[in-house]
Amino acid sequence: MNTKKIENIFAPPPTHWVGNGFKVHNFFPNLMDMQRMSPFFLLDYNAKMYFPPSQIPQGVAVHPHRGIETVTVAYHGKVAHHDSTGNGGIIGEGDLQWMTAGGGILHKEYHEEGFNEFGGDFQMAQIWVNLPKKDKMTQPKYQTISHEDIPKYQLPNDAGNIEVVAGSYKGLKGIASTFSPIELYNIILKKNGEAAISLPLNYNTGLLVVKGSVQINNQELAKQDHFVLFKNEGEDITISAKDSGAIILLLSGKPLNEPISAGGPFVMNTREELWQAFQDFEEGKFGYLKD
Repeated sequence: MNTKKIENIFAPPPTHWVGNGFKVHNFFPNLMDMQRMSPFFLLDYNAKMYFPPSQIPQGVAVHPHRGIETVTVAYHGKVAHHDSTGNGGIIGEGDLQWMTAGGGILHKEYHEEGFNEFGGDFQMAQIWVNLPKKDKMTQPKYQTISHEDIPKYQLPNDAGNIEVVAGSYKGLKGIASTFSPIELYNIILKKNGEAAISLPLNYNTGLLVVKGSVQINNQELAKQDHFVLFKNEGEDITISAKDSGAIILLLSGKPLNEPISAGGPFVMNTREELWQAFQDFEEGKFGYLKD
């Protein structure tokens, strides 16, 4: 077995608010170099918390993006999305929103109206996937991914299942289309369940423990709400759930190995492109979306 060893296990950093609806731990690029998890650029994680009923909309008002994709994964609660191309949707437990900003888009994300009115547990992760240089200005698009449509690989010995969102697992192809090689799984393990994963050694790989605690490679323990970063060597990872079972979000991808110039909601390759993104936004070239 050619084991992919752990580089670091990060405890959740202090939270900050994104708008008034998302209280997040930013694991990267906050805790590591912005290239370290390429092609993934950002991971914001709203750990499980209770939102009381509210008459005030809660979320993030209209804002732009260029050069990336935003992927929102729902574990608890419901979020509504609208963007300047006319796309929109609502995701609940187990669903995902996969928005390609490409050359430029405006969008907003709010707690779904019913959830906002009645309140409840809320737990979400948002990932920014950096687009390759050749695809930075691609046409915006939107993928609504419902839980029931995600291919699921049943693990042996009734250990649980692996939801293959992107990439493939043991020949089972994921539902999402991507611009660079990406593996994105939700791994659901029952009590004492185990999953064996094999990933290319050069892929940047990490996992977020969404629920429970897990033992990695029969050695180190990673607790709930912690992020595990792997070294770029070896291929095989074993994940074992402890007594309560576990949910793990796994991210792995081929590094883009391209320069990054990032500022606010834009992730480009050069300072000139970044400046142009801000100018185009100011000139209204990203379309229109009502707050």
